Amino acid sequence: MRFAHVGETESAATRLAVVVDDRAAFVDDLIPNPPRDLQDLISRGSEVSAAVQAEIHAALTEATHSSHTPAVPLTDLHFGSAVQRPPIVLAVGLNYSEHASELSIDNTSGPVLFSLFPNSLTGHKRTVPLPTRLSEEVDYEAELGVIIGKKAKNVSVENALDYVFGYTVVNDITARNLQFQEPQWSRCKSFDGFTPTGPVVVTADEIPDPQKTRIKTVVNGVTVQDSSADKMIRSVAQLISSLSQETTLLPGTLISTGSPGGAGRSRKPPLYLHDGTVVTVSVDAIGELTSYCAAI
Repeated sequence: MRFAHVGETESAATRLAVVVDDRAAFVDDLIPNPPRDLQDLISRGSEVSAAVQAEIHAALTEATHSSHTPAVPLTDLHFGSAVQRPPIVLAVGLNYSEHASELSIDNTSGPVLFSLFPNSLTGHKRTVPLPTRLSEEVDYEAELGVIIGKKAKNVSVENALDYVFGYTVVNDITARNLQFQEPQWSRCKSFDGFTPTGPVVVTADEIPDPQKTRIKTVVNGVTVQDSSADKMIRSVAQLISSLSQETTLLPGTLISTGSPGGAGRSRKPPLYLHDGTVVTVSVDAIGELTSYCAAI
């Protein structure tokens, strides 16, 4: 199943919807006692969440057979962040050797972990404000996002994927000058709108092996990243297992699993995001996440 948070106008509050092909049906139009958002659905627990998804599926099937599908074309809707109100957003740095090499940063000691602030979350086809007074070196990073579905603590690699609710696309936008000036990475990646997610969250049953997904970035029509999750130093299962050792990963936690090579800083000349830049990051099993950049 594919979930999104969408609104009927750009400024309207978003509602949880199920996306089928090029249309979306609002969950609160399909079933009684609907979850307010995806976090609410996940927080109800695995068994309840599965039952709600089955109820949604049955309602969609019935509506389709009766020719009264309460679905709206996606072109008429505005996306919010695919992940909303997560307990935390955990980002993993340097999880691809080529990216660590191009940034000239050692990654042999273990996974580099930092958190992203909730104000940075935004959605597909939204504007990303670029604070030029602070940075003119704003970079893109296409990443596979993992949403935890149930409490995970001390889980094994073999069982780790059982704790995944679903997957999304993340653009881990970074003010590179601040990244190399400061000893922590949270601020340079947490400006307003610097963490686009979406366009949808795809449930784990549709992506049985996340390492077989392809990750890509296109900037102003030019492909600048094109790689595969099988090149991760630590797989999704290994990351979940490692992060859960003596730390409980709460339901709804978003893990951004690292970016492959091809970042703008490494290109000659460097390719940074500027006023008017259009950047699309994608994961083939999920979809394309587009951002419009505007200097402020």
